[in-house]
Amino acid sequence: MKRMEKLACRKTSSQAKVLGTFLSITGAFFVTLYRGPPIFMISSPSVSLAQPQPLHSSHSNWAIGGLFLTAEYILVPLWYIVQTQIMKEYPAELTVVFFYNLCVSFIAAIVGLIAERDSNAWRVRPNIALTSILCSGLFGSCMNNTVHTWALRLKGPVFVAMFKPLSIAIAVAMGVMFLGDILYLGSLIGATIISIGFYTVMWGKAKEEIGEDSEGGSLESPEAAQKVPLLQNNKNDLV
Repeated sequence: MKRMEKLACRKTSSQAKVLGTFLSITGAFFVTLYRGPPIFMISSPSVSLAQPQPLHSSHSNWAIGGLFLTAEYILVPLWYIVQTQIMKEYPAELTVVFFYNLCVSFIAAIVGLIAERDSNAWRVRPNIALTSILCSGLFGSCMNNTVHTWALRLKGPVFVAMFKPLSIAIAVAMGVMFLGDILYLGSLIGATIISIGFYTVMWGKAKEEIGEDSEGGSLESPEAAQKVPLLQNNKNDLV
């Protein structure tokens, strides 16, 4: 089981993790706040979707949406830390994901009933809306949370949380390739910064795990150092 992260400012691995995190956050802000001139555009998108609601509509509120997104990206890493502690006590991914989705569904149903009181809006018809609901439930919730929980049990919250800003860069690339979105200079620069920050954090984590920054100079990780006492205790119990 992975231990919680420790920050040692004098170690190269910790400095790399802090720098990479800062770069990832900066890149995410760059993609969101700066557009720049268009540098690539596909004339005919490969996927035809219904016309979306215009961004200048009176129903849109960017301030509230931005606050909710900010709250999400603050609370989600905190949940990853709590979930890592849960997995230490109860390492069963499917059970944890089931209760998580059950609680989220219950809360979402209450909020949805308060926000949308028109009964016609809750009718599900066999069209693209039903397909999107099924795909969101299977891939966006069930499989996504299962993989996250499995990764939390193996590697801890840092690996999972670092993929959040990287998903912005992936979304930009997928939108250009499959939806015919325009690639702007700000998106390209921001995605590059995010990628550099992500690999910087991964480099710091790899350097930390092989023990190159340990005070004694040993290349053995803390997890490997704990294997012998555990085996010895197990042998004594069997005797």
